[in-house]
Amino acid sequence: MSLRYSKRALQQIDKALGYIAERSPAGAAKIEARMSAILLLLQIQPHAGARTRIADVRRVFLIPYPYLLDYQIVGDDIIVLRFRHTARNPASIPEKA
Repeated sequence: MSLRYSKRALQQIDKALGYIAERSPAGAAKIEARMSAILLLLQIQPHAGARTRIADVRRVFLIPYPYLLDYQIVGDDIIVLRFRHTARNPASIPEKA
């Protein structure tokens, strides 16, 4: 399975990792490494994420870090839809940046 990212997800990942890197470059690298490991797992086991209330959208947590990824399986692709901190209220996140 191949990975694709929504424009929104790319912006959220860039913003979050940039913010963390300003304060702790090593911390940002650890979160990025964890995200890469999880995405590799999803390429092997695409249904590993939990189902959400939204049809066809699954979620994985970047444990031990307080971030999550929402994704969708479309054919042979995994599309990362969203990346966010678990403390953020999803309703407060604008649909378009």
